[in-house]
Amino acid sequence: MIKTLAKQIKEFKAASIATPLFMILEVLMEMIIPYLMASIIDKGVNTGDIHKVGGIMVVAAVIGLFAGMMGGRFGAKASAGFARNLREAMFNNIQTFSFSNIDKFSTAGLVTRLTTDVTNVQNTYQMLLRMCMRAPVSLICAMIMSFTISPRIAFIYLIALVILSCILAVIIGHATKYFNAAFPKYDELNASVQENVSAIRVVKAYVREDYEKKKFKNASNNIYKIFVKAEKTVAYNNPVMQITVYTCILLISWVGAKMIAGSGGVLLTTGKLMSLLSYCMTILMNLMMLSMVFVMITMARASSERIVEILDEKSDLTNPENPVYEIKNGDISFRNVNFGYSKKKRKLCLKNIILDIKSGETVGIIGGTGSSKSSLVQLIPRLYDTTDGEVIVGDRNVKEYDIESLRDEVAMVLQKNVLFSGTIKENLRWGNDHATDEEIERVCKLAQADEFIQTFPDKYDTYIEQ
Repeated sequence: MIKTLAKQIKEFKAASIATPLFMILEVLMEMIIPYLMASIIDKGVNTGDIHKVGGIMVVAAVIGLFAGMMGGRFGAKASAGFARNLREAMFNNIQTFSFSNIDKFSTAGLVTRLTTDVTNVQNTYQMLLRMCMRAPVSLICAMIMSFTISPRIAFIYLIALVILSCILAVIIGHATKYFNAAFPKYDELNASVQENVSAIRVVKAYVREDYEKKKFKNASNNIYKIFVKAEKTVAYNNPVMQITVYTCILLISWVGAKMIAGSGGVLLTTGKLMSLLSYCMTILMNLMMLSMVFVMITMARASSERIVEILDEKSDLTNPENPVYEIKNGDISFRNVNFGYSKKKRKLCLKNIILDIKSGETVGIIGGTGSSKSSLVQLIPRLYDTTDGEVIVGDRNVKEYDIESLRDEVAMVLQKNVLFSGTIKENLRWGNDHATDEEIERVCKLAQADEFIQTFPDKYDTYIEQ
């Protein structure tokens, strides 16, 4: 899964590498400042070096600020670019799907994957670049500095770290199952919206607005309930964190004060105690950041799996090694054709079809609703492949042709008309990208549509919606 997603980083690899490097630089500057602050408290006031040390602190703060800004900038660029590439890769792959591939996914599910799921992955990727490098490095540096100053007090951090890690692991474990259950519910929500909008005339004709509102409300409430449970679990992060932080501060202050008073400043100085308190906050706050990153990773994992499903799906209709690009004539033959939408269950909707149609003939296929008339016709341009038998066009099996060349020659008018956003002319050119204005008008006159189109203010350039 990670390998598949990583392929979409592409041109944003440099930004993805620069982000954690700048975050490390920011952390190093942050670690220097408490150490220098201890020097000012213990020595600076007495020796007159306060300006020198203070100047170094200012430089460190400026460098840290610059590194943080650049880390944020490159992180945003890398994550936004990664999300863009994911959307493009999914959309482009969907365009290659055969009808049988499309049948595996709901329209609402595809929309959710291209929007909500990609956004989750984008946010998590940015957090990974910034916090997953910053937090561990900050923790390690702070622990090293703490043990350098006072190993005895540093053990307080270590114990708190272990206890807090165990508690956070339990919290994350409980939150994970809720987040995994939440995202499939978005499919139901999008399905409700899609059906309502696309069939709004039917809804209003049958006065079913209240029913649709209730259906949408139920779908929305399902998401709400799951996220409330998840957020309630994650909410324990904050109080647990605060209790740990304040307990550590009290213990460090008590143990540190005893060490200063008992040794006369030999074992520990006031400045070093201040540094230890700063490192305490750094360690525990970064641990909390890590816990939030893990929560986001948990949320993104479910989304990532759904995205990878689309990226890994391959069309079951492919060109042969040496495809035929020219169709000799319009003869069509069905030779012992069996066809079923489910390959596994072998439920056939067409059985033993034998049919010959000569070029120039007009043939009508009559049958009741659901009698597989459309299924039969869809085998000619190879929108589906036969389960058994052969479909012959121009004396060759349709599987021998280049798919694009075959579909260019086999015109198919679907029973459900769809208008895409754009001009009338752009919609008409779906049948032929290179059609001239004169050809478009001639075809519309033959179809008795020209007179109707001429009534629009902009005629063939009139903009229409779906």
